[in-house]
Amino acid sequence: MRTLLSTLSFTVGAMEPQITSAANLCWSSSISHIPTSTIHINTIRSPSLSSLTVRLSKRSPEPASLGLQREPKKQLSRVLRTDAAIKAILQKANSNKYQNLWPKAVLEALSEAIGENRWESALKIFGLLRKQRWYQPRCQMYTKLLMMLGKCRQPEQASLLLEIMLIDGLKPTIDVYTALVSAYAQSGWLDEAFSTVNEMKSVADCKPDVYTYSILINSCMKLHSFDLIEKILSEMSYLGIECSIVTYNIIINGYGKAELFETMEKSLEDMIESGDRLPDIFTFNSVIGAYGNSGQIEKMERWYDEFQLMGVRPDIKTYHILIRSFGKAGLYRKMKSVLKFMKKRFFSPTVMTYNIIIEMFGKAGDIENMDEYFKTMKYEGMKPNAVTYSSLVSAYSKAGLITRVDSVLRQVENSDVILDTTFFNCIISAYGRAGDVEKMTELFLVMESRKCPPDKITFATMIQAYTAQGMTEAARGLEKKMVTSKENTGILEVFGFTPGYT
Repeated sequence: MRTLLSTLSFTVGAMEPQITSAANLCWSSSISHIPTSTIHINTIRSPSLSSLTVRLSKRSPEPASLGLQREPKKQLSRVLRTDAAIKAILQKANSNKYQNLWPKAVLEALSEAIGENRWESALKIFGLLRKQRWYQPRCQMYTKLLMMLGKCRQPEQASLLLEIMLIDGLKPTIDVYTALVSAYAQSGWLDEAFSTVNEMKSVADCKPDVYTYSILINSCMKLHSFDLIEKILSEMSYLGIECSIVTYNIIINGYGKAELFETMEKSLEDMIESGDRLPDIFTFNSVIGAYGNSGQIEKMERWYDEFQLMGVRPDIKTYHILIRSFGKAGLYRKMKSVLKFMKKRFFSPTVMTYNIIIEMFGKAGDIENMDEYFKTMKYEGMKPNAVTYSSLVSAYSKAGLITRVDSVLRQVENSDVILDTTFFNCIISAYGRAGDVEKMTELFLVMESRKCPPDKITFATMIQAYTAQGMTEAARGLEKKMVTSKENTGILEVFGFTPGYT
């Protein structure tokens, strides 16, 4: 589907497609905020060690019966203002009458849509932007849109957006090309990503740099295409492009998560031998996290000491890795000792610290200790979040303590905690296991009304519960809902259904 071409409106001739309607699709994620008070959006290059998407951004400047998910007033107000701004602009997007709108209003609506990864809304607003008399095409805006499409896994739309850019008379910059590479690579289109890199080599002032190759490496790691890593590194060496600290960290983290420990340690040696790109806290956490997650506690502890000898000091994430690793290994005494050591080193436990401890005791079926740390968490003034309540519900459900699940639900109803799909999956599963399909169905309806989209886990859990209770019609009805739900396109294959199933 050429959604992008049908969404955007052009002004360069009859050869261009016209607007058709498109449904809103909301994606939740974080992205750098676009300046909106001016059409000009500055770009800078940054060697930041944050995520690749953020670095690239720096380069290119409901039923109330259950009372669930009540948002804090300030956040709710902001959400309502954002939605209202986007809706107001979208109402004008399908008309040719609005060609001289206030720049700030259009740009702010576009910024918000991009920031929330609402890619269809963003493209419609961008089409409206292109109609404005004051509009001047800017590569920076295309870069932002391409980044968003990459995060939303919309490589076809990214490819079409490049065509629009060429129609606007712009020549792609290195930032545009790199954003396009990212969009392809994040979506698994590695052939197109490599092809774009090869194209960059033939364009003056657009030669691929360490950022471009780092994005390629990161995507290859996530897709477990390890055979391509050495090819990329060889090409970088041939072109005289040296790995940055970020590149090394991507490689080490990727091999560590894949449990290719020998290759991970070899990459760490290469990093140290490079001389001026020494290991940092990201390297530290990647290495001990890899060994800890695989249950190799002795190696995790040894590397914990090694990094400190190299002058790299642990941070709060390091301690969280240790707590989780000891918890998974059943070493609860060591897990508690890390918490005490943190306090001695003036690292105050956070909500995440207690969430990890609660999760570990919950998975072990140690309800007493789990409840104790939950009480301690609240006593210390920390506010439980959706993750906390999900762990409690999961543990109580497995222990057959459905009355305590009821208690958690009441706590949630009387709080302003922001819930998510994971929490609803946990509590729907709990009531499904207990055979309370009425409560399960009620929560499913609340889930949809609160913009927590059901996923394949939600549907699988409910279908299993309905089937176990002999409610075959309800199960079939849910299967049909999966067919018609755009949000869940593609999950039918998981259950072996075909679109023509009745």
